Amino acid sequence: MKNQPTKTQWQYLEPRSNSWRKQLYIKERKLRARTVWSDMIVNEDTPFEAAENWDLPLQAIFEIIDYCKSNQALLEQEAEMERKYLEEKGVQLEPRVVN
Repeated sequence: MKNQPTKTQWQYLEPRSNSWRKQLYIKERKLRARTVWSDMIVNEDTPFEAAENWDLPLQAIFEIIDYCKSNQALLEQEAEMERKYLEEKGVQLEPRVVN
C-alpha cells in the first residue's frame, strides 16, 4: 500500500503541510483532488462537465484523474482512517459501498 502520493510534478495539485492527509489538493483551494474525482464518478460526468462544474481548467481535471487513479491505495487508506475517526466520535455514517 502506498503511503505517499507519487513524486510527479503536478501543475494544479499540491500537498497541504498542515493536514494529516498525504493526498493532494487543488492549488489555492481547500479542495481535495479525490473530492472532484469521486464527484465525477458518482455523477458520471465527463472531464468537460467536471471542469465546468468545479470551475477548473480542463487540464486540471485530467491531472486529477491521473493522480487519483495512480494513488487509489492512499486515497482508500485515508478514507478508511477518516471513517474510523468519525465512528469513534459517534458520527452515524451510511453503510460503506464496496465496488
